Amino acid sequence: MYAVIKTGGKQQKVSAGDVIEVEKLVGAEETITFTPLLVVDDDGKTHAGPAASGATVTAKPLGEKKGDKVKIFKYRPKTGYARRAGHRQQLTLLEIQDVSLG
Repeated sequence: MYAVIKTGGKQQKVSAGDVIEVEKLVGAEETITFTPLLVVDDDGKTHAGPAASGATVTAKPLGEKKGDKVKIFKYRPKTGYARRAGHRQQLTLLEIQDVSLG
């Protein structure tokens, strides 16, 4: 059984036992519940829209880490303009405990 959840402006396909990285969740408790879901698949039978509105995904936070560094370089030719910057996204690790149709 798997589900497609939306968190941090991104969609992720998850099933029980998966460990995923999502954008940092501030004030993450012992368990996090995702609802409503986009798609839920129950052994080949797909539920979407109103049929998936009762489904829930339960996850447990494992910790936080930093993502890969993204290098940013802005350049305008013939003007002497060049800027360098970088960014490392803060991530939260989640272990998916249960996907239930409800």
